Order: sequence, then C-alpha cells, then structure tokens
Amino acid sequence: MTASTVVSNVKKIGILRSGALGDFIVILPAVLAIRNTYPNSEIILIGRPWLKEFLNDKRTPIGRFIEVPVLKGIREEFEKDEDTTEVHEFLQRMKEEAFDIVIQMQGKGIAANPFIKQFGAKLTVGFTSSESENVDRSTLYYYYQAEPLRYLELVGLIGAHPVSLEPTINILNTDLDQAGSFLSRVGNEPYIVLHPFALDVRRSWPLEKFCELGDILFERGFKIIFSGSKQDKERIDSGIKQMSYPALNSSGQLSLSGLVGLMAKSELVVSSDTGPLHLARAIGAKTVGIYWAPNLINWGPLYRDRHRPVVSWEMECPLCGIIPTIHSLMSHGQQHVHTTCRSFGM
Repeated sequence: MTASTVVSNVKKIGILRSGALGDFIVILPAVLAIRNTYPNSEIILIGRPWLKEFLNDKRTPIGRFIEVPVLKGIREEFEKDEDTTEVHEFLQRMKEEAFDIVIQMQGKGIAANPFIKQFGAKLTVGFTSSESENVDRSTLYYYYQAEPLRYLELVGLIGAHPVSLEPTINILNTDLDQAGSFLSRVGNEPYIVLHPFALDVRRSWPLEKFCELGDILFERGFKIIFSGSKQDKERIDSGIKQMSYPALNSSGQLSLSGLVGLMAKSELVVSSDTGPLHLARAIGAKTVGIYWAPNLINWGPLYRDRHRPVVSWEMECPLCGIIPTIHSLMSHGQQHVHTTCRSFGM
C-alpha cells in the first residue's frame, strides 16, 4: 500500500456492492478512503434498488447510484428471473460510463469478476479465489475477517489509506422529521429501541427475551419501542401483549430514513445482529448487539466506547444441526454447508 499504487487521472470510480443494509454499511470506511485519496473523482455505487432513495443529500461519500439488474451471483431476487436483454443493455451503459476504475466489493469474485470485466474500465479491482477469474489488482478472499477492514485492505490496492475504521452515516433533518410523528407518542421521555429479528435464525435472540428485557428497562425509567419490518409487526404485537408494561411497535411504520431518526434520538439500541444494528452504530447511537459467535469476527464493532457485543456460544445451527468446524466442512461437504450454514462464505 504505497504511493505508487495510486492511479493517476481518475475521474470516475464504480463500486459493485449488491446486498442488504449491513452489506452496504460495512464498505463505507473503504468508500471514505477512496474519497480522501481521489477527491476529484466521481464515486458511483452499483447495487440494489433500495439504495436509490437512501443515498441522497450527502448522506455518504457516494455521489451517484446505478441499479444493477437481476443476475445470478450478482443480484438474485425471489420470483424475479434474469432478463438477458436488460443485462445486455446494462453492460452497454457501463461501457458508456467510461470508468477509470471498477472495484467489486461483492465477494470471492466467482460471478463478480467476469461481470465487471465487461464494463470496459481502465482498471479492475477485486477479491479473488481459486474458483474466480483474475482482475487487474486483487487480494485473496478469506471469510473470517472484520468486514470494514476487508474492504479497506482491498482499496489499499489503489493507494487509498484509512480515514476511519468504523462506518459512518450522516443524519439528515429529513430523518428526524420522518421519525417525529411516531416519536410524538413518547413525548420528551427517554426511550430504548429493541430490534429482535434477523433473516438468519442463528442471529436472532428470541422475541420473548427481548420482551423480558423491555419490562426490565421500563422499570428503570425508559419507554420501549420495538422496530422491525412490516412482516414483523404481527409477531411483535403478540409479544408486547405478553409484557407487564406497555411498549410501542414501529414495525412497518417508518422508512429507512425514519428508522435513522428513531435510533438517532434513542438512549440505546438493543438488537440481534442484522442491518439495523449496523445502521445504529453508523449514525452514532449507543448499541448492545447480540451475536452468534462466529459472526462477531466479521460483523462486530471494532470499538467499545459506545458499543457492547453480547455473544451466544450455542454453536449448533437450529436449521441443520451443523456445528461450524473444519470437521463439519469435511464430513458434510462444502456444498451442503454453502446451502445451510452460509457463515462460511462458501
């Protein structure tokens, strides 16, 4: 990572990162490093459509967003098939963008490397593995690594030095405004946000435990607000009915911007290891994150000044019963681990 790795005359940098909320947040220190090293270049994120509305008004160093089409290994959507015409037209647009650098922050490079090589960029950068094609500048992908540091190491290949190790997202007035209507129900009283659900059951502390915690925190003088998706609302409502004290349920009532506003004014966010937890950390809220042990390595906070990780050492996967060890990889086979225990990043 020396000055000689810095690329000259860079006007446009594309970053491929097509994933969920947490996947996006962990690349932000690397994006900031790029912005600091290439202050006059345009940084364009290529990703899923949910980011289009969120990435505005100087929230991050990203200057523009381009939606990536549905494509195996790049962006896979339930009940939405790949459209070869759409993919072809997208690739043509990417060539017309005339990128100086394209960086894939997608993963091991099996699908992403051949994809970005079709953009026609002057320089391609990304992760590689024994299964992937090479790009111009690369580093090997090894799963167990703190995610923000993974991408900082990657952008070091173009001479970008760290400015910050932890992700940061700017809080906008519109965030606070969107949360304002819901927060009128708690007045000026201090509140704590509880976020129980994650897509991966291994990363979800039971709802009844969150409800018990909510009662304890209420007795200590805090209002309790649950957060979640629209699909979580009914389950959380059922949990609240079993509590000894009242709690509010914001599930499905706030946009992502409104969730930023809600968490920004909270005294604390307690959450399973999922996207909203990473969002809370990025905006500077105090957090207690509940982690399934292996995930703490990749997704846990690097600092402890405002964040406290709590670790579950129950290693057996509740879905398939596999315990993530080298022995399980050998006895069950890599393909089985890939489909049931994706923590290995196979």
